[in-house]
Amino acid sequence: MASMGELYRNYWILADAKEEDLPKHKRSYAAILDGISGGFKERMLAARLIPKFFKYFPELSAVAFTAHLDLCDDKYISVRHQAVRGLLQFATNENLPNVADVLIQLLKTDDVAELDLANNALLHILKVDAEGTLKKMIHYIRKGKKIVRKRAIKFLSLKLKSLPEEVMSKEAEQLILFNYKRMLKVVGGEDFYLFIRILSSLHIMQNDKGRQLLVDLMFMEVDLHETKNADSLDSIYRFIKCTQQVMPFFSTNVHSNTFVTHFCEKILPILGSLNNLEDDNDVHLEVLKLLAEMSRFCGVNDKIEYCMLTVFDTLLNYLPLPPEDAKDNEDIKLHFSHIECLLFVLQQLGKKLPDFLTMRVHGEKLADFQIRLQYFAENLQEFIQPLRLALEENSEEVMKPGERKIKREVLKIMSNIETLREDLSSFPPSYKSSVTLSWTPETEAEIGQKRKLEMTASMSPPKKQKTDLMK
Repeated sequence: MASMGELYRNYWILADAKEEDLPKHKRSYAAILDGISGGFKERMLAARLIPKFFKYFPELSAVAFTAHLDLCDDKYISVRHQAVRGLLQFATNENLPNVADVLIQLLKTDDVAELDLANNALLHILKVDAEGTLKKMIHYIRKGKKIVRKRAIKFLSLKLKSLPEEVMSKEAEQLILFNYKRMLKVVGGEDFYLFIRILSSLHIMQNDKGRQLLVDLMFMEVDLHETKNADSLDSIYRFIKCTQQVMPFFSTNVHSNTFVTHFCEKILPILGSLNNLEDDNDVHLEVLKLLAEMSRFCGVNDKIEYCMLTVFDTLLNYLPLPPEDAKDNEDIKLHFSHIECLLFVLQQLGKKLPDFLTMRVHGEKLADFQIRLQYFAENLQEFIQPLRLALEENSEEVMKPGERKIKREVLKIMSNIETLREDLSSFPPSYKSSVTLSWTPETEAEIGQKRKLEMTASMSPPKKQKTDLMK
């Protein structure tokens, strides 16, 4: 067992030697390796010196690496920190996979500083040898301990997107793609969404085929074919989260058919049963917003008619009937935000099945729809006109901060409803109008136009109706 004096004496021998003469001092380096058998100070010094001279003694490389690994697992946290810092000096040629293996195993640590050191070193190794490091990480994701798997997935989800193509080669990315099914077998919960982030960050996934794969994977995760507990609030929240994650992947070439169909088959029919929940309006509206956004990317499929019938029936439930007595107007609640969503969905799906309202909905049901829609339009005008005047008569200096913005947002809902109503009320429906959903960001042109027209909605509506202006 080497003492501190012996360690320093052998260190100075190595430090004073010329680089070409260092291999001649094998005994001095071997003495430094013995430092791992000493106390705290000796092991701390050995953790600094072993990697410093490692490359000059290839015949002792296996012994030196094993000795340093012991220090990475030392009982003293300071020794472990120093040893982890030195690991990168062993990361050359055939040692790269071994160093990567050690760093991945270190992800299990409970020490925050040690975890940061391991993550930073692992990123360095990944940049040097992406393919070799990924092979190791895939192995631990598939077969490693849960904590290592979770942290390896988190590491890749955060780091891969920042790596340039020259680092993440096509071969390295294909390695992940080739193994994704095996990894998904052990990945669930929050880790699944991080794994989707990993896949979506790959350069080879930035095309329609790649995005379609991501949509299909999300479809599987939400377990759309399973009916057990489909009517639970937890299931609906799960669907909402999954849909929010998949939304960026939809396009004119990557369709939302499966999600829209599931929504119409499993979610819309049971929304009414959630009325006893304190936050039911939030759930209702969040679900309808997602359906509206998805409907833009729904392609022609054999479920379109079914989906439109479901949306149509849901819309009827939100559209009030004219009361027999005018006094009953006070008890009517107008769900502006919800109706905007449903009218938009009906219009978007109607583009795929344009004869729906003229050929597929008949008799009393169609008449009931027209009556309700017309009555709603009349009420809508009673809100819009006073609100326009409110904006015209009050400058931005007079209004409270943010009030004008809120008024414009509410008017956007009402303007959208009026445009969509006119579209669907024509005979046959035109399906040609274009609206921007009220909660989506406005373009500069739209903002300028709204300021010019002062098309806003009031936060002080007539008292004869209850309103729902939730967004």
